[in-house]
Amino acid sequence: MRQDNPRQDQSSAASSSTSSLRQAIEVVSSLISFSDGIRVFPVKWQMLRNKLEELNTSLIAIANCDSTQNPILSGLVSAIILAANNCYDLARSCVDLSYSGKLLMQSDLDVMAAKFDRLLKNLSGICTAGVLTQGFAIVVSKPGLNACKDDMRFYVRDLLTRMKIGDTEMKRQALVNLREVVVEDERYFRVIVEVGDIVHILVNLLDSPEIGIQEEAAKVVSLISGFDSFKPVLVGSGVIGPLVRVLEIGSVLGKEAAARSLQKLTEKSDNAWSVSAHGGVTALLKICASADSNEELIGPASGVLRNLVGVEEIKRFMIEEGVVSRFIKLARSRGEAVQISSIEFLQNIASGDESVRQLVVREGGIRALVHLLDPKISSTYKFREIALRAIENLCFSSKSCINILTNYGFLDQLLFFLRNGDVSIQELALKVSFKLSGTSEEAKKAMGDTGFMSEFVRFLDAKSFEVREMASEALTGMVSVPKNRKIFVQDDRNIGFLLQLLDQEEANSSGNKKFLISILISLTSSNNGRRKIVNSGYLKNIEKLAEAEVSDAKRLVRKLSTNRFRSMLNGLWHS
Repeated sequence: MRQDNPRQDQSSAASSSTSSLRQAIEVVSSLISFSDGIRVFPVKWQMLRNKLEELNTSLIAIANCDSTQNPILSGLVSAIILAANNCYDLARSCVDLSYSGKLLMQSDLDVMAAKFDRLLKNLSGICTAGVLTQGFAIVVSKPGLNACKDDMRFYVRDLLTRMKIGDTEMKRQALVNLREVVVEDERYFRVIVEVGDIVHILVNLLDSPEIGIQEEAAKVVSLISGFDSFKPVLVGSGVIGPLVRVLEIGSVLGKEAAARSLQKLTEKSDNAWSVSAHGGVTALLKICASADSNEELIGPASGVLRNLVGVEEIKRFMIEEGVVSRFIKLARSRGEAVQISSIEFLQNIASGDESVRQLVVREGGIRALVHLLDPKISSTYKFREIALRAIENLCFSSKSCINILTNYGFLDQLLFFLRNGDVSIQELALKVSFKLSGTSEEAKKAMGDTGFMSEFVRFLDAKSFEVREMASEALTGMVSVPKNRKIFVQDDRNIGFLLQLLDQEEANSSGNKKFLISILISLTSSNNGRRKIVNSGYLKNIEKLAEAEVSDAKRLVRKLSTNRFRSMLNGLWHS
């Protein structure tokens, strides 16, 4: 009498169970595809397809579980196959329009939807009870870079199932894998949105008690929130509240990802009130005030606050909480990345608000900015640019602030950048100097005493037309001040260089004649200036310009022809 081999029986059972799973996947997948062509009862069929999609992803994920020792799962798979076949009969009737009545068909579809719902809950319960574990789950291979959309969708559905019903490590690894494919191929963003429920699952996982899962979910959300078209999907799924909770209790990496997400989601201030309502402003201020917060966290946290200052009520709350002094302290004490974020925040919160601008000044904001521009401190071009722009925006509209700048040595710093460094830094300093020279006569006098005019002269023959024009216009304004004219004409090289440039401009028929002539006209108000122009040897060139009807050239000649200079010019000009 032959004895049965237990191992052979188990192997046979395993093969049979695996075959049933594969059959269930094929039947459900086929039903999903077939139902896409149904044009009647669209709402009910869409509801059925959603349930079938969930069922399919769950079946795929457990296709290689240790199901041979779980008869309950085997029975459930058989029930799924039977239900799918029955649903296929309903689908065929809807495609052929061969059903006996609309009300009866709608009732049948409702019954079928309820049946699939029960099957889903039973399957989820079995998997949660331990069938779907890291040791037994099939590992679906990541599609290649040129994979078709169906393969990508299959992979994402598998990851979704693991996030829903896997154990802790499986959920965490599924999130890691999802983040990796999203970074590698942006097409996955659209697949994520198309695969139902995945965004909701991500939002739910942000509240996971497992720090590792919460952290990875925050990283994935941070990536998705970078796409404008997907921001409404995230916000509509309630992501703001969980992100704020991660800021409050999450790990350092989780907080960084949450802050980056909120910064992207609040770029247009549409979600400002939601962040505030969930306590986000307080959490962000706490982060920026904490000595334990690193630069990678403070940067995006301050970025969120910067986005929120556009809402007046939120801005006032921040001010009441001492945000101005807090960010001035950050600008003084942290690395360059945090300093840049802090300066940009101070600019935003003071923009268009004179009372806040004055508060920034009272709290030592100008002193801090001038200190940060110390040439002895090594800084990038971006940092210099942001600091100079901040000084321009915060100080140039106020005479008292310009006086404070002067007292703190800002003019010496600005002059240093005009004279030193690469071209980009010098041109940046020129732009700021140009704007400063147009603020007031007091500013012009201070700049004249410091030595700016000779630097403006140096830029008059720069390659860039924009630079030449700025230097010419700034110098025109500077020499309109009597004290500055006196300083300017003391250096013989200044007038000689202007006349030489005017000759070159005339020869090239381009450039800044208007400003050059305007400067010379201003200099004729000084006896010493007129004398040096007359004795320069360039009078014939000026005469040619006047004869050519060049703007203001005749006026310049007339200025030179007055009083005791008339005899010197006799023969050079005849009116």
